[in-house]
Amino acid sequence: MWDPQQSVSVSYTHLDVYKRQTLGFLAFAVAAVVEWPVGVLVYCFRHHKGRRIMGHPATVVYPSVSNAVPI
Repeated sequence: MWDPQQSVSVSYTHLDVYKRQTLGFLAFAVAAVVEWPVGVLVYCFRHHKGRRIMGHPATVVYPSVSNAVPI
């Protein structure tokens, strides 16, 4: 039998996943705007450190924000 409560929860779950991905992407974009220019400057002198700085938004910021928002 069709349960209206079940279909509503599926809809909310979909919206929560979308919200989580959107917040993660926005945090990634803000961090990238700040960290990539700094990473390029550091890369000129210390290659490994510069790469780590430029990779920080993708490896740390996006997963942290996406996982922090409960579904």
